[in-house]
Amino acid sequence: MKFWSQFFIPTLKESPADAEIASHKLLVRAGLVRKLGAGLYTYMPLGQRVMRKLTEICREEMDRAGAIELWMPHLHPAESWEAGPRWAAGREIMFRVDSAGEGAAAKLPREPELVLGPTHEEIITPLVKNEITSYRDLPKNFYQIATKFRNEIRPRYGLMRGREFVMMDAYSFDADEAGAAQSYEAMKRGYEAFFKRIGMHAIAVEADTGVMGGSFSHEFMAPAEIGDDDIIYCEASGYAANREKATSALVPADLADAAPVGEVEKFATPGATTIAALEAAPYGVPASAQFKTLVYVGDGQPFVVILRGCDELEEAKLGALGFTLVRPATPEEIEPIMGAKPGSLGAVKGRIQKPDALAGIFADHAIRLIGNGTTGANEDGYHLRNVNVGRDLAVTRFGDFRRVHEGEPCPRSGQPLKSRRGIEVGHIFVLGTKYSERFGAVYTDAEKQTHPMVMGSYGIGIGRVMQALIEQDHDGDGIRWPWAVAPFQVLVTLLDPKDEAAAAVAKTLAEAAERAGADVLVDDRDERPGVKFKDADLIGIPLRLTVGGRGLKEGVVELKWRSAVANQGSTEARKIPLAEAEAVIAAEVSAAAAVAAD
Repeated sequence: MKFWSQFFIPTLKESPADAEIASHKLLVRAGLVRKLGAGLYTYMPLGQRVMRKLTEICREEMDRAGAIELWMPHLHPAESWEAGPRWAAGREIMFRVDSAGEGAAAKLPREPELVLGPTHEEIITPLVKNEITSYRDLPKNFYQIATKFRNEIRPRYGLMRGREFVMMDAYSFDADEAGAAQSYEAMKRGYEAFFKRIGMHAIAVEADTGVMGGSFSHEFMAPAEIGDDDIIYCEASGYAANREKATSALVPADLADAAPVGEVEKFATPGATTIAALEAAPYGVPASAQFKTLVYVGDGQPFVVILRGCDELEEAKLGALGFTLVRPATPEEIEPIMGAKPGSLGAVKGRIQKPDALAGIFADHAIRLIGNGTTGANEDGYHLRNVNVGRDLAVTRFGDFRRVHEGEPCPRSGQPLKSRRGIEVGHIFVLGTKYSERFGAVYTDAEKQTHPMVMGSYGIGIGRVMQALIEQDHDGDGIRWPWAVAPFQVLVTLLDPKDEAAAAVAKTLAEAAERAGADVLVDDRDERPGVKFKDADLIGIPLRLTVGGRGLKEGVVELKWRSAVANQGSTEARKIPLAEAEAVIAAEVSAAAAVAAD
């Protein structure tokens, strides 16, 4: 039991000027965090209580999934990352640690000697390489709950995108892909159990593996309007993917290639360098009948991507081409290869100035819906019509490169796909052997043959989860915490702390709630009732008991739930006879705990 007057809950009436979203405002107003600098926050006592509960539930579910806890350094030798597969891609988000001490300024290295860890694949893999050599020691799964550092260029939304944050990260090692799949499924179930226990609505969606690499992954997304990501889903089939990974059945698998219609014909299009300009008079070519030709650079090699004019490129899908670093080519890079500036580009056979300079020409499946269309002539101010996909385009490979939109047919059911915003709160990957091969993490099998270990990687942003819970469940008065992670579960509001009889009743009820298993806070401040009630709603404690002199004269105390979800009942205040109060409180606490555990 804690007493408000002796605890520290610095609530605020006004929101901070830099807070853009409700959960960020409430984090600060409810006294959960305080900002130190951009992307840097102190967890205040109330916030730390929530973080501790989230951490313990996460730890319990990771242990249950078979993972083993350890602790790795936050400070990493840069050479550990340089030896890995993603130094070039990852260094931009790392904080460097330069030499310190006497003469340091004169000895600053051109490359960092040490970096602060944004994640730990490059640390755990060499460790396991040195400690595990036999198939008899596999599988293994190690995890930690620790601080991470990422040099976010635009920290925002409070804990949603910070430079220092708390994360559970885990790493599995298996002898083969079948074992890795089992470890992955065990962790996926562990994630599902974690999010259910903390009262969060989280959806597992297919996701792009990104710079992490690997064969497949799932993100756990908390639906919320302010989310950075889009979830594409179908209720009929259960299909769900983030927008970077989502696909659709827009192009039928049995679609026959269109026959050519006429010969390729060049026509003048002065000043028409955009899809929209070619749609307008006097040309009148619909975007859905245009081939959009884009030039990108992957790991220093230029390549071409062809889409329909009405489609958008989903850059994350270019990862399927095997490149680590991908960026749009500059006009200065494009013209010598293609023979024209952007706006007049095409991938028609025989019309690319330096085709051998390209790593490939990759076309989205949906261009087959055009069949015969219009594209740039690789000559400034000219386009080509009657361009046939099969006859005329120099396609190296077809693939899925376009952004899927709401309303397109689900790849499983054919029903219209839906879209909603979401916050990424967890991510799991099957990494394969990308890291184990790079670091030489191999094991010896029963026949004395060596093989690289098959890895998985898993993460949950604990601080982000805390804020996402607030974003998912709040109202105009404040936070509505789920029972399992609330900083306190029962608030006993003593209206007149100078009334000794009322204070004695408040203490008795608080002890009854504690015996039933609740964390209890007693508001014994010498404040007006209105202030106490506003603060109670702001900090969001699930169950409030109010003890006042007037009620005691009537022989009652007031019981009120902050959210109907917590007790599957009403949020209306109820008057409880004083003689029955202890038993009622015990029953309400037990019922709420049971609902949370279900």
